[in-house]
Amino acid sequence: MPTVTPEALTRTVQDFLSEAAGAVVLENGAVAFDLAQSKYSISGEYNRCLLHLWSAERNAVRRVLEAEVKNGTLRLAVQKLGQARPTRLEICRDRDRRTPTARRVARAAYEQKLRRTLDRNFPELRVTRLTTSVDLEKSFGPVYTRGVMRQGRTAFAFLGVNAQETQGSIDAALTFGILWLDVCRQAPAPNVLVEGLKMFVPAGTSALVRERMANLNRDAAKWSLFELDERHDALLEIDCADRGNVATRLVHATDDEAARGRFRESIARVQSILPNCEVAVLSAAEVAFRWRGLEFARARLGCVPGSFLSTEEIVFGVGPEERVLETRNEDGFTELAHCLRDTRHPYGPRQHPLWRMRPERWLESLVVGDVSVVDGRLEALCRYSQVPAFSAADRAMIDVLTTTQAGRLAVVELKADEDIHLPLQGLDYWSRVEWHHARGEFPRFGYFANRELSDEKPLLFLVAPTLRVHPSTDTLLRYLSPEIDWEFVGIDERWREGVKVVFRKRPEGGRHRSAKAPGDVSFKLPNAS
Repeated sequence: MPTVTPEALTRTVQDFLSEAAGAVVLENGAVAFDLAQSKYSISGEYNRCLLHLWSAERNAVRRVLEAEVKNGTLRLAVQKLGQARPTRLEICRDRDRRTPTARRVARAAYEQKLRRTLDRNFPELRVTRLTTSVDLEKSFGPVYTRGVMRQGRTAFAFLGVNAQETQGSIDAALTFGILWLDVCRQAPAPNVLVEGLKMFVPAGTSALVRERMANLNRDAAKWSLFELDERHDALLEIDCADRGNVATRLVHATDDEAARGRFRESIARVQSILPNCEVAVLSAAEVAFRWRGLEFARARLGCVPGSFLSTEEIVFGVGPEERVLETRNEDGFTELAHCLRDTRHPYGPRQHPLWRMRPERWLESLVVGDVSVVDGRLEALCRYSQVPAFSAADRAMIDVLTTTQAGRLAVVELKADEDIHLPLQGLDYWSRVEWHHARGEFPRFGYFANRELSDEKPLLFLVAPTLRVHPSTDTLLRYLSPEIDWEFVGIDERWREGVKVVFRKRPEGGRHRSAKAPGDVSFKLPNAS
């Protein structure tokens, strides 16, 4: 791009981020903004192309001089306002910016450190196997160090992750730990019993793994969790039974009718451009506009400059992009809305970025319209989507929270694409709902008003297209606690045309049964052994 213009830079950034899920902005080699929690806008003033980035912690304005995409990174030559010397800003699709060589070196060093730690802290057990090799058939990559410790006829599988990996990799470790345990049990040495799994994560990072491990089947295996301080070679065992400090909180439910009334003018303005778009109340001071699940605008209360008066403003953009709707850019907003209408429909152009973005939100919009399509017992109209109460760490919110017609809470977790973490992610959300429900917090915070909730533990529904179910899903589900009443719902691949249940899977001896949908086939999973 020899001459950077706001229009050209906008297209470049949009195209670059269209397939990115965890993009970050680096300045001087350090992460300055995580675009999952940040926003950006591009404008042109005084013949300059300005990039504005902001988050809850900071904001920055840079003049963009040059831009190029190289080796999977969008590199920008920028100037800070008031400074003549250019600096470099990089937008990366992945937070982990280490070179392949640096990753291999760190993982090899950790493998040796973990071996020494095991020898020192478990002298009665002998490490008989240790590897970081890739095994794509069994879903293992080089991120995790895994192995087996043995004493006589007793053995334990173990899996560790080093402190240089991302928090996302650490949070995902238990999924691969369970799969590794299952692999070790399938091919043990003669007369050897693999009793359980020992997990090793970096110091101060175990919160999510601990919460998930607390809800695994204690009769199926012995589960142990340790934090390893690599700098001081210190090992600390974590008590997974202690749930006193669950990292979750509940906020009061918003009065939807009052919020819609407050923003009636903004809603009417947006719907005059894109009729029938979805209006989602985010809070008393903000509503979002979506088209088949994809958010493209928000209306919110802002302050009138130089006064304490509040006023409505509309901002628009897809993903982290955000621009205030003004007379000068209203044509751009209309163009975006009409492009969504013409591309984001069941028979639209499948290669278009707007058609492909946020497929789970598209599926969610269909389920929220009538959640009883997942199961006939669910109350069709009594539901909440993207519950804002659950803000632990940096993970997504619950897709759908609803009740059965008998008043029993139900968590519905949706995946439009193959995802190995679906069972444990659903488990995580279920545990948080169960934690709040046991304390009677939902009625106190305004959820499910005028409805008596059952004292039973919540139901868990895991929903995915039939051909996009990860092969490891059955294995992971076998290790969930028997206290969790779960059901896996496979839907037709053509769900954009309408959600239709194809099959269901339930735990063996499950306490619930429901009428089959046409073509519905039920499966029973074997017990873990």
